[in-house]
Amino acid sequence: MSDGTHLSGYRLMWIFVMFDLPVTTKEQAREATKFREFLLDQGFEMSQFSVYARFCNGRESYDSHLRRIERNLPEKGDIHVLTFTDKQYENIVRFSSQRRKRPRNNPDQLALF
Repeated sequence: MSDGTHLSGYRLMWIFVMFDLPVTTKEQAREATKFREFLLDQGFEMSQFSVYARFCNGRESYDSHLRRIERNLPEKGDIHVLTFTDKQYENIVRFSSQRRKRPRNNPDQLALF
């Protein structure tokens, strides 16, 4: 499409949130659970226990998600937010139980709300 509506694989992005949160007290464990549930409510999927990923439509969407993440940070712990273009994400190699996994299917389209 040349009318400007084409969504390039270099414009579409994946957001990864990786975190290491303390869980030595009941309150810390509650905060960690609350943060995980927040990410799920925001459309993130668990990739690994403390790694969550979400597909988004470009930089503006990423900035919006980043602001929401920042407003919901737990009091303690380390959180890293990374982005990859859809084209970069296509090249991620995944292993599970010593076996190479097939590449994850990326969404064919975005649901805009």
